[in-house]
Amino acid sequence: MVKMLIKEIIPINHTDKLLFYLAPFFVIVASFLTFGAIPFGNGLQAFDFNIGVFYLLAVSSLGVIGILMAGWASNNKYSMIGAMRSGAQLVSYELSAGLSLLTMVVLSGDLQLSTIIEKQSDTWFIFQGHLPAVVAFVIYLIAGHAETNRGPFDLPEAESELTAGYHTEYSGLQFGMFYLAEYLNMFIIASIATTVFLGGWMPFHIGGWDGFNHVMDYIPSVIWFFGKAFALMFLSLWVRWTFPRLRIDQLLHLEWKYLLPINMVNILLMVGIVLLGWYF
Repeated sequence: MVKMLIKEIIPINHTDKLLFYLAPFFVIVASFLTFGAIPFGNGLQAFDFNIGVFYLLAVSSLGVIGILMAGWASNNKYSMIGAMRSGAQLVSYELSAGLSLLTMVVLSGDLQLSTIIEKQSDTWFIFQGHLPAVVAFVIYLIAGHAETNRGPFDLPEAESELTAGYHTEYSGLQFGMFYLAEYLNMFIIASIATTVFLGGWMPFHIGGWDGFNHVMDYIPSVIWFFGKAFALMFLSLWVRWTFPRLRIDQLLHLEWKYLLPINMVNILLMVGIVLLGWYF
C-alpha cells in the first residue's frame, strides 16, 4: 500500500472524470462505515444500533455502487464487463449472506450486536442452534468469500480474461484504494461471522469445566475477537490457494440453485427450533 501511495496517478482522457475519481472513495468509505458498528471487544464499539445487523447489511452492500461507477466511468470494455460481473456476484451473494445472518437473528431474538454477543456468554450460537446454525455459518462464509472477490470467486478481475477488470484504468493511490477496500471487506466478513456465530469477544467455555473456564476468562476480550477473526481470514486465504476459479455461470448457479434454496429452508428450520424451544 505504501508503494502505491507514491506511484503516479496516470490521467486517462476518455473517462467520465467525476465518476472515475469518485468511485474509489465510494468503495473505501463503504468499508470504513462498517467498522463503527462492529464490537471489537468489551466496550470497544463506536456506536451500537438497535438494528445493528440491518445496518451492517445496508452499508456493506454500498460498495457495489462504487464498483459499477468505476466500470462505467472507465469507458473501457474490460472494466465494464468486470464491473457487471462484480455487480451480479455481489447482489446475488448478498441475499445468502443476509439470510444467514437473519437465521441467527431468529435464534437470538435481537438485532443489536452487543445483545447478540451477550447471549453467547455461555455457549456460542454455532453450538446453540444445532444443524441450522452450522449450515448458516458455512453459507455465510461462502457468500462472504464471494462478496470480497477472493478466489475461486475472483471473476470480476480475472487476469486471463479481463486484464484487471474494473481496475484496468486505475493507477497509483486510486488502484490501491480498491485493493485496500477488498482486504478491509475480508476482515469485515470475518468480524461479522465472529460476532454473530462465534460469540464475538466472548471466551470459549465448556460446561462443568470451571477451572478451564476461569483460565479462558483471563484472556482479554480483544484477543479473543481478533484471534477468531484472523482464523477465519486464514481460512479464506486457504480456500483461495486451494480451489481453481469458477466460471460465471457456475458462480451464479451455485447461489441461485443451491445456496439460496438451502438458506430459505434453513431459516424455516431455525424458526421451528426456536418455537419448540429445542436450542441449547
